[in-house]
Amino acid sequence: MYWNVLEQLNAMRKEMDRIFAGGGTEEYPFSQISFLPGRAARRYPLINLSEDKDNVYIEALAPGVAPDSWDISVVRNMLTLSGEKPIDGKDVNAEAYHRNERAAGKFIRNVELPVEINESKVTADYKDGLLVVVLPKSEKAKPKQISVSVS
Repeated sequence: MYWNVLEQLNAMRKEMDRIFAGGGTEEYPFSQISFLPGRAARRYPLINLSEDKDNVYIEALAPGVAPDSWDISVVRNMLTLSGEKPIDGKDVNAEAYHRNERAAGKFIRNVELPVEINESKVTADYKDGLLVVVLPKSEKAKPKQISVSVS
């Protein structure tokens, strides 16, 4: 049997990439550890990031978050979302649960944006568990049309 060292190293590299990319929480993205600092905290809330020529859009899926707990800030091309999901069933003893899969507590997520943002014109709307943030691009991030003169 022939042993190919490069093939084995490539397989090991792919496995390491998979482990580090997912943080080991692929099965349960909303698990209890999503709210613990240093343990997959950046995975909540789940987001969609898109853009057009004038704006960058963030849609963050965060049902149950207290609307007054949202703290949203932007510095250059970094968006920070933080808030708190209140604990339901405070009067239920931990021993009474047969299953407890809905995490609660404080969270924070930093999202690197593809371009610089005009921080003064950012808007956010939270409705039915969906946070929509509209981030206008800064003037220097917008594409400029350059005319070519023919001589």
